[in-house]
Amino acid sequence: MLQLQLKNNKIRLIVCGGDGAVLLANGGNVLIMDKSTGYRPLKGLDNRQVIQIACGDHHSLALTNDGQVLVWGENSHGQLGLRKDHPGSPSAQHVQSLSGIPLAQISAGGDHSFVLSLSGVVFGWGKNSAGQLGLGDTTDRHVPTAVNSLNRKKTVSISCGAEHTATLSKGGTVFTFGSGGCGQLGHNSFRDEHHPRVVAELWGSEVSQVTCGRHHTLVSIASSKLIYSFGCWIQGKLGNGKMIKKFVPFPYLLHTECNQEYAIEKLVAGENNSFALFFKELGNESAMSKPNLSRGIVTLNERMIDRWVSERDSWVTIKREITKMFSSAACLNGSFLKARELNCIQPEIPLICVSQVVKVVEQMLRSLNPNPVGEESLRLYILLPELIRHLQKQRRTELTEALASKALQLDPDAHKVLEKYWSKLPDDWLKNLVKLFRKASAELIGQISCGKMNQDIQHLEKFLKILQMIYQVCCSANRDIPNRDFIIHEISDLLDTVRTKAIVNSRTIKILFKFPFAADTASKWRMFRYLRDEWIQSIHVIYNDNTNMLRINRESLLTDTLEYLRQNIHSFFHRLEVTFIGENGRDMRGLSAEFFSLLSQSLLKWEKKVLEVHESSLVCLSHISHTSNRDFYYLGVICGMALYNHHYINIGFPLALFKKLLQQSPTLNDLEELSPVEARSLKSLLEEDEDEVVDMLFLDFTVKGQELIPNGNQIPVTRANRQKYVDLYVDFVFNKSVNSQFEHFSEGFFKGCPFDAWSMFHPEELQELLHGSPEYKWKELQQCASYEKCSASDELIKNFWTVFSELSEENKRKFLIFLYGTDRVPVGGFSKRSLKILLSDCPDAEDRLPEAQTCFGKFILPKYSDINTLRDKLIHAISFCEVFGRE
Repeated sequence: MLQLQLKNNKIRLIVCGGDGAVLLANGGNVLIMDKSTGYRPLKGLDNRQVIQIACGDHHSLALTNDGQVLVWGENSHGQLGLRKDHPGSPSAQHVQSLSGIPLAQISAGGDHSFVLSLSGVVFGWGKNSAGQLGLGDTTDRHVPTAVNSLNRKKTVSISCGAEHTATLSKGGTVFTFGSGGCGQLGHNSFRDEHHPRVVAELWGSEVSQVTCGRHHTLVSIASSKLIYSFGCWIQGKLGNGKMIKKFVPFPYLLHTECNQEYAIEKLVAGENNSFALFFKELGNESAMSKPNLSRGIVTLNERMIDRWVSERDSWVTIKREITKMFSSAACLNGSFLKARELNCIQPEIPLICVSQVVKVVEQMLRSLNPNPVGEESLRLYILLPELIRHLQKQRRTELTEALASKALQLDPDAHKVLEKYWSKLPDDWLKNLVKLFRKASAELIGQISCGKMNQDIQHLEKFLKILQMIYQVCCSANRDIPNRDFIIHEISDLLDTVRTKAIVNSRTIKILFKFPFAADTASKWRMFRYLRDEWIQSIHVIYNDNTNMLRINRESLLTDTLEYLRQNIHSFFHRLEVTFIGENGRDMRGLSAEFFSLLSQSLLKWEKKVLEVHESSLVCLSHISHTSNRDFYYLGVICGMALYNHHYINIGFPLALFKKLLQQSPTLNDLEELSPVEARSLKSLLEEDEDEVVDMLFLDFTVKGQELIPNGNQIPVTRANRQKYVDLYVDFVFNKSVNSQFEHFSEGFFKGCPFDAWSMFHPEELQELLHGSPEYKWKELQQCASYEKCSASDELIKNFWTVFSELSEENKRKFLIFLYGTDRVPVGGFSKRSLKILLSDCPDAEDRLPEAQTCFGKFILPKYSDINTLRDKLIHAISFCEVFGRE
């Protein structure tokens, strides 16, 4: 027996392995003991406070109070968890892949290792020849790997043998896996188990401890003061007095004195021996001296925060604690395992504390592992935004950028986990997350608009990528976070400066284009136009001829248009210009606007019946089979040309059509928009509670004589299959019944609008872009008017607006056609369209009608002597004048 002179080191734990023993002193120092040198400090653990140690055959583990796992020894089977080609190390090495995971326990087997997180997640690595890692195979692992089959088992402790492993779950359930050749798994067999398997003989016993020896296993049940053993019988290590193998748990009869006065505190299983440590029951004097044999990592608590706020401790002590807490991803993670609010880290902490927090969090962010081995470390990406959002603007932006960079470095699987976490956040946390990255984006866009942008513009793209991930989560999880919460209003200011700072802003617009959720409809429309014009300019450099002149008769407008398109001479990349044969006027957008307005009316009256009007007054592609598919193609071409040339088609297409163009699936709500009675019947079917009522409807899987599924006319609709019936019904209406028609329409649409940036719009926005805004705010038209050779206070102008306000809704729309060539309201309202009223002070004013320069939104108003003359002339002009163009 060797007596060690440990001087001032008070040893609180000793563990033994194949290469010697490891000692843990009260101060967290680790000492290595071997036959040749006695004992020595371990290199690599300087200034680290170790709280747990574990030894395998030829390797060891240590857990520090800031959550780091350090390993040393041999790495023949990957038992160090560093990497496949690592040769092993005599000094302590950090297992970086476990960074950020708050650990509760470490354990070492023969040539394998395990750790357990505070929330019960189990990670194993190393030798797996007998399935001792519980991963369903016998392949060694060289990095920590989560044992997914133990998820949700609420594991509270873990122990490793030479080639087997045992875990204990909350509630007392024991799982074992790995080598079973000596019966050490307790499954009534000597077979190996590659997955964790419940020890059935102990089911319902509420086991309190489990520990593994080299080839045997011990468990204790505190309530009954029983110890069970199973496994190898050599040298009587099972404690049952018999030299036989036991492959099921067998109770060990304790001494009578132990049963009456003592409680089982700890089981220890070695290679060829077993020990049980007892303490007197609570209430006895000796129980007061029972040591705390398990210590955990440092976590934030109310007492610690209270000391910081009250500044009861010295700043040196506070700084040390802050550094320890916030520089460790594991400690910070472990502090908020439950969904607690981070109120304890808000501005009531002294400013000097906040400054220190920022400093150490910044360091911690830089050290985050981009490839974490488990889901738990990703909780930091939930916690850190809550911390960062309370900081001052400059530091908040810097840390937000660092956080975004780290989040974007995560692999796809980690992104999926992070998105799952986001989808389950409380609404206020999720809104705060959106607000943090939206605000950071807005600040950078504001700097760009003001010409103060000194940072890399790619920072903006990082923020927007994170926002996009959150936006997609909200959409897929149906979270109640409205689209407007993602909109960055500063984008509109940026677009206002696009001409003065063209180079920088052009780059920014191209970035924003990839994140359409961040802009409102009007801003997206402006971006679309800007990028389209830039694209046309680049095309013009290649093709000098950019003239697309369409000459048509008003009387045969649709026929002439189709004949022109069939000639295949139109360059869809360039702007369209229209000339009405026999009329003067140059198309500066006014004539082409009128052209599409008139063409819309012709399409609705087309004898080919490509369109059909529903009860809701909405217009759909006709399902009539004998209509030529080429007709649907040209309908699509015309609609695409209108969008590309920034004009409107006055046809009330349903939202479902635009969803399909954007490759989204129409729903029952879309059917309700199109056919309210039909949709309400289907909704009533889904809401019916009685089987008999559903059966009495005598429905089968057909729609208008068409089978929804094979033999659908023989399959009745029941409560069990009614959802399938409704889904197939909606699919039939919007897809199957018009599949060929829509394919040709969409082909034509893509042809007519070759610049596919329109895909940035939501279906509702695309509908508005093609059809115009549904809101006619007439007061806004007056507010946005400007005047030439007159003013708003003139009697004539007052009379005009009085007459205009008295017009019927129909006549007001006729005025829009008279003035602009279309009665459609632009996206963003009348404020997005020019209206200039010009006074014509001619001597024969009473004999003249008002005129319009449609291309420029200019209304020429003669100086009428009274309001009645003005009224008569205006109504006559808008009702009977068909020629609007003036150069």
